[in-house]
Amino acid sequence: MSQLPRHHGWSIPRVVPLLAGFVVLVGTALAATVSPWWLLLTGFAGANLLLYGTVGWCPASLLMARLGLPTAAAPYATSQP
Repeated sequence: MSQLPRHHGWSIPRVVPLLAGFVVLVGTALAATVSPWWLLLTGFAGANLLLYGTVGWCPASLLMARLGLPTAAAPYATSQP
């Protein structure tokens, strides 16, 4: 059985879905406990994720690029048997 590749570093394509998932979970929990208006936060995260998937950028990815996150992960090292 071959080994699965491991992620090396945090890149924008890896962080954007993680951030969106976190915002969706927080927004859903706040909507269930505080106010249903928090579902707007969940909708905003979903809309930004759709934008990122179709166009390739969203406001969060632009901010991450300005903060210096790499736009692509480091290449995987492959070993020849």
